[in-house]
Amino acid sequence: MRMDEALREGVIALAHRAAARILAVYDSAAFEDEAAIRQKDDRSPLTAADLASHRCIVDGLAELTPGLPVLSEESATVEIAARRGWQRFWLVDPLDGTREFIKRNGEFTVNIALVEAGVAVFGVIQQPVTGALWYGVPGGGAFRRTEGGDLALRTRVPAARPLRVAASRSHRDARTQALLDALPAHETLACGSSLKFCRIAEGEIDLYPRFGPTSEWDTAAGQAILEAAGGAVLDPRGRPFRYNQREGLLNGDFVALGDPALRAVLPG
Repeated sequence: MRMDEALREGVIALAHRAAARILAVYDSAAFEDEAAIRQKDDRSPLTAADLASHRCIVDGLAELTPGLPVLSEESATVEIAARRGWQRFWLVDPLDGTREFIKRNGEFTVNIALVEAGVAVFGVIQQPVTGALWYGVPGGGAFRRTEGGDLALRTRVPAARPLRVAASRSHRDARTQALLDALPAHETLACGSSLKFCRIAEGEIDLYPRFGPTSEWDTAAGQAILEAAGGAVLDPRGRPFRYNQREGLLNGDFVALGDPALRAVLPG
């Protein structure tokens, strides 16, 4: 797929602006008060930085693409009956890795994805603390933006032994550990938020298994970037992830692969 350059650059600029809003809270001398950490109904944390980023992105996308729906984690109240009519919409996580933000380890991101007919066709991931930014269009390439220009990304194919496997800092569970125990020679690397997708796209990691709930905005931008770099995000039956297809917005189990052939070594 080709991506309109003006729209692409507009979204990238918007991700940078949202990152600046997040850093204004993160770098505050009164971080604990400024963050104003509280819990949402699902007991996940919410901070002032989430809301500032959300407002920045939603307002910015309304200017870039008037009339195109935006589904953000912080405004995910649209009923399925209305969403089912969306053939094209933005899927946004204004601050992916709020727990990492609260821990102040820097491993949180801004995620913006464009979804068409259930497919993530464009994704941007911005890491506020480092300034790193990744974007990708499946069929059009994945890139990391640097001061010297855009660096093209490719996954590590074929994946060599030992495999490099991402294991979440915040979400390691018994099923993940069982899968790790069943894999051939490998090493585990800890990495937070959607940065795992970016590391796979760059060829630094081979595999990211995730069991248990995530939300659609957690994976869409990362999937677009990873698929653009040659990888895949698959459900337990080996099918690519799709969006806005279910009653709710929770994903099922998945595995993100740099080399799609790795599907053959997974248990089950």
